Amino acid sequence: MTAATATPFQSMVLVGIASFVGSFGALFLKTGAAKLNLGLRYLFLNGRLLLGVALFVASSLAYVVGIRHGELSVLYPLVSLGYIWALLWSVLFLKERLTRNKVFGLLLIVLGIVLIGFGKT
Repeated sequence: MTAATATPFQSMVLVGIASFVGSFGALFLKTGAAKLNLGLRYLFLNGRLLLGVALFVASSLAYVVGIRHGELSVLYPLVSLGYIWALLWSVLFLKERLTRNKVFGLLLIVLGIVLIGFGKT
């Protein structure tokens, strides 16, 4: 791949989907981990935990396909969108508080993604 190779839109979409799916993986790992109080021997009987792992695997596969034809310096920052999704899911499904610092952190993530996107021009 040469330096002049543009990152295809499809690659950006795949990496975005990977971060979205991965954020659900984190949610299911969290809710599954809460049920581990029965002991580690029940690890493979924990549907939420297994779903979380499966979503992370699916996310990784989409990520691998997505980065195949694009610039890693453009695509990798899109993975940080997963932090935004994870915060949204934690507020919606886990009833965590959305604080001013969390909102500020999210804004910094978005700003970083935008600046890196403009950096390729």
